[in-house]
Amino acid sequence: MKMENQSIVSEFLLLGLPIEPDQRDLFYALFLAMYLTTVLGNLLIILLIHLDSHLHTPMYFFLSNLSFSDLCFSSVTMPELLQNMQSQVPSIPYAACLTQMYFFMFFGDLESFLLVAMAYDRYVAICFPLHYTTIMSPKLCFSLVALSWVLTTFHALLHTLLMARLCFCADNVIPHFFCDISALLKLSCSDTRVNELVIYFMAGLTAVIPFLLIITSYARILSSILKVPSSGGICKAFSTCGSHLSVVSLFYGTVIVLYLCPSADNSIVKETVMSMMYTVVTPMLNPFIYSLRNRDMKGALGRVFCKKIFFG
Repeated sequence: MKMENQSIVSEFLLLGLPIEPDQRDLFYALFLAMYLTTVLGNLLIILLIHLDSHLHTPMYFFLSNLSFSDLCFSSVTMPELLQNMQSQVPSIPYAACLTQMYFFMFFGDLESFLLVAMAYDRYVAICFPLHYTTIMSPKLCFSLVALSWVLTTFHALLHTLLMARLCFCADNVIPHFFCDISALLKLSCSDTRVNELVIYFMAGLTAVIPFLLIITSYARILSSILKVPSSGGICKAFSTCGSHLSVVSLFYGTVIVLYLCPSADNSIVKETVMSMMYTVVTPMLNPFIYSLRNRDMKGALGRVFCKKIFFG
């Protein structure tokens, strides 16, 4: 639905995914299964950490927050995508579009900051094991999570307010499955230079700096590991960090390829697929990564289910 040149856009049309009509039902079932897996997997991790006292440690406190972030991050886009796949006119109101953009940026940034906190936790655990409980106190853990929420709220709100001041005149078709900030800027008939400047500046604070902090933490961890004389110590250190490294690689790998290293021949299809990777696939895989490669989570799962079976 195109508007006349001087009319004000009250809604946007989401083109969604480039799927053939005869394959739409198949992909709908696939995405529904992926979303349900994401919801159930992350809820299971949150419940296990809450119910099992053995998991009441800083690492699992951060993990429960990461699972909550993943659950919400996927829920920002997937329900709208599933609804639009069954709709003849996949529209989204202007206010709802800005709201979706806000929460998409909020939970995406929150995941980035939580990964930094988890990297710091692993750094302290491996490099300062004798002082771990003293350094990673409940007060510090809560403060790190609270700071992450404050910073992401400010960042997402800043971009949303800057976007709200722009005018959208002629074109209201978004070639994406959600209200992506870059897609909205391309549709605006206002001067977007301030928005673009803020995006580049804030990207350094919310993406590049957290990534560098994670790299620095693991460089320190690697340096400490190389000083360990036994192969058993090295294996234990790698097993401790393996799950977190896998999640960091999945999340930052797709973000870097899509946003920080864009190529001139990036097609809409390629951008959409890469967006699906970090908005849908990564939140779905995180519970499997942390449960299948983690003895503590497997043990907690067994204890919780045995308690329910034998004690009701």
